Amino acid sequence: MSASDLSSAASHTRGAKAIFRVTSGNFLEMYDFMVFGYYATAIAGTFFPGGDPWSSLMLTLMTFGAGFLMRPLGAMVLGAYIDRHGRRKGLLLTLGLMAIGTLTIALTPGYHTLGSLAPVIILAGRLLQGFSAGVELGGVSVYLSEIAPKGRKGFYVSWQSGSQQIAVIFAAVLGLLLNQWLDKGQVTDWGWRIPFVVGCLIVPFLFYIRRMLEETESFVRRKHHPEVRDILRSVASNWALILAGMLMVVTTTVMFYMITAFTPTFGKTVLMMSDRQSFMVTLFIGLSNLIWLPVMGALSDRLGRRPLLIVFTLLTMCTAWPVLKWLVAEPTFSHLLEAELWLSFLYASYNGAMVVYLAEIMPPEVRATGFSLAYSLATALFGGFTPAISSYLIHAFGDKAMPGAWLTFAACCGLIGTLCIGYLARRYQQKQTAVTLQGV
Repeated sequence: MSASDLSSAASHTRGAKAIFRVTSGNFLEMYDFMVFGYYATAIAGTFFPGGDPWSSLMLTLMTFGAGFLMRPLGAMVLGAYIDRHGRRKGLLLTLGLMAIGTLTIALTPGYHTLGSLAPVIILAGRLLQGFSAGVELGGVSVYLSEIAPKGRKGFYVSWQSGSQQIAVIFAAVLGLLLNQWLDKGQVTDWGWRIPFVVGCLIVPFLFYIRRMLEETESFVRRKHHPEVRDILRSVASNWALILAGMLMVVTTTVMFYMITAFTPTFGKTVLMMSDRQSFMVTLFIGLSNLIWLPVMGALSDRLGRRPLLIVFTLLTMCTAWPVLKWLVAEPTFSHLLEAELWLSFLYASYNGAMVVYLAEIMPPEVRATGFSLAYSLATALFGGFTPAISSYLIHAFGDKAMPGAWLTFAACCGLIGTLCIGYLARRYQQKQTAVTLQGV
């Protein structure tokens, strides 16, 4: 083997290790969110009991969504910390906060023990998780974009979302095993806590892995690390860019929570399928996402980001509603799997190009803050409440296919954001060039 081949192999090995280390904490963040969504029915009975099962479920789903309301605050506070003190330190901090939130949910006694204090504590745990998650995705995406070799940014950054799919798969497999080992009553009473405890048990390993992260060369090379007030001023001056980025993220976050967190509830309570069937579909969705994300991320390196973003928002707008109408007309396991796999392909194809594009287009001095704020606003206002909104639309209109309308709206947002953000980024670059020339 030649010296160049050895160097290339060593570079790939270092890249793989770095991807694994940085995405390990991202796994925990998404695992905790997925588990809460998967066991929403059981959590409703434990912390939000009442005479109306639908009302109890809606309170649980609203609590699930409430965690996302903290994301913009986390994006600003923790994003500024990362842009000021470094990617590595910030990612260790977010992992610790996420672990505390998970432990809170795992160990809090139910409503029949603590009364109304129980749901308050659960809400606090979700808010802490949301605060941490506000910058986790942005921090990981920025880190991966800054360590990626030239021409491979799309592939590298796609593993941010790829690690989330591993969390989806892991949580789904655990759900299948619990339903195999325990009867439905045991899962509802106490078995749902097991996945949260498992999440707590793997935290020490994740800390060990993430502590080995090295700071990115891009951050180290920067001579000036802005103060918090400088970061906030830059964010304010680039509000239009962040808003366009938020619209782009609406598509990916709504689709992701639709096909992962909402699928078990949709399968069980709307299509009347078994727990096993719902978890099986979710498992296949995680596998599908995991395959398509790096493929489409690499394709975006070759074809460009914008063509993929435009094509797949249009495809989603044209097919989401018809696919769900077809599904609810004849709700079988195979039809649910086929419909979800198609939505998985659309999601992964769009997301594989979108995340790296957003990381590239944000100004370097506020890259973590700007990316995280755009992502967290979209998730807080739209994606995180997707299970609750979908359930409400079905209940209000009496049409089981109404989640398709929500997906169509999300795709429209993504298309508008994609068309606007390129123009805004060019304006920013022109302004920066003018400032540089004036300085010269």
